[in-house]
Amino acid sequence: MTTESETRITEILKKQREFFRSGKTLSPAYRLDCLKRLRETLLRRESQIAGALKEDLGKCRQEAYMTEIGMVLSELSCAKAGLRKWARPRRAQPPLALFPSRCRIIPEPYGNVLIISPWNYPFLLCVAPLVSAVAAGNTAVLKPSEHSPATSAIIRSIMQEVFPEELVTVIEGDAEMTAGLLERKFDYIFFTGGSAVGRIVMEKAAVHLTPVTLELGGKCPVIVDRTADPEVSAARIIFGKCLNCGQTCVAPDYVMVHEDIADAFVEACRRQVRKMCGDSPLDDPDYGKIVSRRHFDRISAMLDECTGGSHECTIFGGRRDADSLKIEPTIIRLGRMTDEKNMGLRIMTEEIFGPLLPVLTYGDIEDVIRQVDGNPKPLAAYVFTRDAGTKNDILRRLRFGGGCVNDTVMHLVTESLPFGGTGESGMGNYHGKYGFDTFSHLKSIVERPFFPDPPMRYRPYTALKEKLVRIFMR
Repeated sequence: MTTESETRITEILKKQREFFRSGKTLSPAYRLDCLKRLRETLLRRESQIAGALKEDLGKCRQEAYMTEIGMVLSELSCAKAGLRKWARPRRAQPPLALFPSRCRIIPEPYGNVLIISPWNYPFLLCVAPLVSAVAAGNTAVLKPSEHSPATSAIIRSIMQEVFPEELVTVIEGDAEMTAGLLERKFDYIFFTGGSAVGRIVMEKAAVHLTPVTLELGGKCPVIVDRTADPEVSAARIIFGKCLNCGQTCVAPDYVMVHEDIADAFVEACRRQVRKMCGDSPLDDPDYGKIVSRRHFDRISAMLDECTGGSHECTIFGGRRDADSLKIEPTIIRLGRMTDEKNMGLRIMTEEIFGPLLPVLTYGDIEDVIRQVDGNPKPLAAYVFTRDAGTKNDILRRLRFGGGCVNDTVMHLVTESLPFGGTGESGMGNYHGKYGFDTFSHLKSIVERPFFPDPPMRYRPYTALKEKLVRIFMR
């Protein structure tokens, strides 16, 4: 990082800390005005945001709105509707031992927060956390991904238009810039990205004892049991896999389907790919692209491994265009999940983050549970079934961030649900009120009158005082 950049960051952080200490962001009215101005600007500049997403990831207008712009607008609507209530002190029940007293929880902003966002949903995953941070009364530094430069530029332009620099600032740059920011002291860090960088973020935050939210990823499994409807299941799974060409942290990563319906399910997947993407997805201007050549080559290597050597996989799709960085939706039928040869493939050991869908078969649901439970906890999991016993058993026994029954991805778009990971898929959550609470310290207050003042807690201790304490503290 250059000396000029270092000086610039120092100045920004100083300005933001001074602005926060002024107390201006403590006013719910001020926060609501900020959110109102942000919403108005996003609506006015929607076409520019969509154009940037098209340039970076090839997203068509509807997908750009459905998966990014619209979701940010929904987050803004939720925050505007709930902010005054969320920001009020919350009553809590005092214990009998503190009678008479009043207990309250006062939400207060952390202060100066750092939000580091990824390239796969570069607008949503940068601006949605910001909505929560501003609603909670914080100042913020945004570090968008350098791998989505057009979107980063439009985010910077919007933030400069809406917010004073001392409230929200966008700092662009590469991994070196991110590393430099992580050396600084923030009051909270919100990171979305891969687990490798997530570990670095947590390590750097620990130096200053800075709390963090980590939204990471993992291999999100799909379980399709023998009672599921093959056609509807296929439609909803292919929809989730095709969003953003599979470059989604909660995308279905692999499917385990009961052997009794495997043939019908795979055929349904083929039909759904054709129905949604046509016969030539590579020629479809509305079908997106892989973000970079490096990522394209990584996904291609996974696919090549499935078709080479002793692996007898059945591939539906698989066409690629290195010039346009496009890979068509590809179904890979690997065989039984109990076959170690299948489970050792890169496509089954690494998060795919692309439009490849491995399908394995199973006969015993216990094999499925052992497989998922034996791997790091995923960010999402999906089960397709009509059997309530199977559904409840899977939801009770498997540990994962969140998910759906008989659908994919849709839990991500629901502001009334917390979104976040567990274990290696992350920590903390956000969306709606959960996002407000993430960026707030919940200050606990006990308030008591001067009189009466029961003496049982004071020295000297006596048998009577002990008896009274035991009565009140059972």
